[in-house]
Amino acid sequence: MSLFPLLEAGDTELSGNSQLPLAREIAWDFQKDRPRWEGGRPVYVTGAEAVLVWAWNALHTGRGEHDVFTWEYGQELAELIGQPYSEGIRQSEAIRRVREALLVSPYIEDVSQISVRFEGATLFLTCRIKTIYGEVAMDGAGIAL
Repeated sequence: MSLFPLLEAGDTELSGNSQLPLAREIAWDFQKDRPRWEGGRPVYVTGAEAVLVWAWNALHTGRGEHDVFTWEYGQELAELIGQPYSEGIRQSEAIRRVREALLVSPYIEDVSQISVRFEGATLFLTCRIKTIYGEVAMDGAGIAL
């Protein structure tokens, strides 16, 4: 019997590009910022789309905010709010921290074309993520800090 009966065990099939298991996550509705369900069960995605879901969730979680995650998971962007940095330095530091948060995943090879914009305590982010499965785009993610 599973501790979480609604969630199935992960797929142990190896991906074609490495010795890592095939990336598998619950599908995410990025507009509503919540998991997708059909017929009372979560919808699963694999490969590059699963890595995009992981990246979205990592960027929406403050590092060290929840005991269930390791210290490497999440981001440290909230520390940029209220600091006496110029806008250029704040954007540059946000880009560095986004890249640092995402590159901890062994499924992510590179993060490029990162564009950030602060509006109050919200960071809007656009970037390209090169995964072991191919490239995906994160467009206009609003991250409340």
